[in-house]
Amino acid sequence: MFDIKEELKKLPDRPGVYLMHDAADHILYVGKAVNLKNRVRQYFQNGGNKSPKILRMVSQIAWFEFIVTDSETEALALECNLIKEHRPKYNTMLTDDKGYPFIRVTVEEAFPRILLARRVQKDKSKYYGPYTDVGAVKDSIRLVRKLYRIRTCRRRLPEETGKERPCLNYHIHQCDAPCQGYISQEKYRESIDKAQEFLKGNFGPIQKHLKEKMQEAAEALDFETAASYRELLFSVQRTEQQQKVTDSGGENRDIVALAMEEADAIVQVFFIREGRLIGREHFHVQVAEGDPASQVLSDFVKQFYSGTPFFPREIFVPEELPDGPLIEQWLTAKSGRRVTVVTPKRGEKHRLVELAAQNAALVLRQDREKVKREEARTLGAVRQLEQLTGLSGLHRMEAFDISNISGFESVGSMVVYENGRPKRNDYRKFKIRWVQGANDYASLEEVLKRRYSHGLEEARALREQGMDQVYGSFSQFPDLILMDGGRGQVNIAERVLGELGLSIPVCGMVKDDNHRTRGLYYQNRELPLDRHSEAFQLITRIQDEAHRFAITYHRSLRGKAQVHSILDDIPGVGPVRRKALMREFKTIDAMRAASVEDIEALPEMNRGVAEMVYAFFHEGEIPSET
Repeated sequence: MFDIKEELKKLPDRPGVYLMHDAADHILYVGKAVNLKNRVRQYFQNGGNKSPKILRMVSQIAWFEFIVTDSETEALALECNLIKEHRPKYNTMLTDDKGYPFIRVTVEEAFPRILLARRVQKDKSKYYGPYTDVGAVKDSIRLVRKLYRIRTCRRRLPEETGKERPCLNYHIHQCDAPCQGYISQEKYRESIDKAQEFLKGNFGPIQKHLKEKMQEAAEALDFETAASYRELLFSVQRTEQQQKVTDSGGENRDIVALAMEEADAIVQVFFIREGRLIGREHFHVQVAEGDPASQVLSDFVKQFYSGTPFFPREIFVPEELPDGPLIEQWLTAKSGRRVTVVTPKRGEKHRLVELAAQNAALVLRQDREKVKREEARTLGAVRQLEQLTGLSGLHRMEAFDISNISGFESVGSMVVYENGRPKRNDYRKFKIRWVQGANDYASLEEVLKRRYSHGLEEARALREQGMDQVYGSFSQFPDLILMDGGRGQVNIAERVLGELGLSIPVCGMVKDDNHRTRGLYYQNRELPLDRHSEAFQLITRIQDEAHRFAITYHRSLRGKAQVHSILDDIPGVGPVRRKALMREFKTIDAMRAASVEDIEALPEMNRGVAEMVYAFFHEGEIPSET
């Protein structure tokens, strides 16, 4: 029995993180402290000016635990990680999970490329962004490649110079073919340097250059070339108009502001890069009654920047944050350079913060109904499901499905929903190993045994390392398991869980004769679902998603098996050459359409083998890919 009074006496005078649990072992709150003894005791002392939110939370605390750190900065970093992992009920939560694209220039290569990147890697490349519109980023990359004739191939240069013919971009004058040695490394670097100036927003030199080229072509009566320069000039001008100058400092800044109304809150962020407003984004935040705006902003900043790879030099906020200096230390340590949190009081900087706040208020008014609808279809649907089944505390649900065609390449899928939303990073697919032929029940049993046995082993390994509160990719178990079927599938799941010593509720998603969701099978009876309810819509989405994920995996295995089986029959083609053919041509039809020269151009091929591959596809009876 956990005696809170006795455990409070054992708290150390050290910085660290504390976790509050309820009777069902759910984490209610995660907090940090410069002194764990003083901070945790405050929750259980009488008197004081506690908010309604804190009073409700304290009434539900059954036990607590703590993790000691060497400094308050380490505690802040750990707090951010634990909040993101467990999403406690009483922490202010950033509900959006958005990622932003970057433009990557591979300056570490002899002949650099310009690419779209989803995250900043710890490499020697140069990154520009983040940007909020992935479509605009792709347009910019295409424009810059065309303007400066930047290569798009993945060849290793100069090692592979001259090994293959130049691609189409060379012939349409959009690349100078460094792969053939037609341009020197120094000359190519000049183009890359100009491209980087363009990405920084310096459009003047390229506009001047395009105007001169357009004029020269027009004077030479080469109107087609002049028109192409004119189109490029228009593209540059459109790009320039999309990026409005917001200040003259040329700094990288994020402007963060908040609008709150009851339990609804919107945080608006303006992204300023090199003195230009490149985009803005708003975020929905879960807040509780009594949460002050400064604390909500502080929690947002910690959660947002714990998951972003880019850190601006300055973050503007409308009011002082409770732990502003600590956040500055933490961000500076993460970014490797000085990051400051600023509260502007007057002038243009203050105007930018006010503008962000006005936008946040506008979005809050416009999106309140939208937010409520989204909450109804996710959390609201989960609450309806709890009422229907009599369960409580449903946070994570896992659903399983099996796919095969006449027993060929049977596969299983596991999809995960948390708080009514899909958590795609936790999806898992299983290739059936132990079952021969079309036996869905046996295949389901294999998938469940593998999934939960692996989870138990992973949890055991983490406990042995003293990491009881850390979850791996399999050790986090669901609050509810959903099976694609009725009594038979549910019985299999319950038997497997019993053998493994696990107690997890299992429901079957029952379909009617037209293969449409009809109800839930739970505890030996079918629970009818109102077709107009949010719970019905959620179950339908989960069932369809599990089926889609299984079918997609099965289709990919069928395609690979078809290509593998055909290539295995070609004399002289072993695993290395087979892999090279698949990597280059992807499909059977593409291989059939390739010439002997196209096949011979692969580094793994020679003339004799290329002729055998060509003869195989043009003399044999090869079915067309479907």
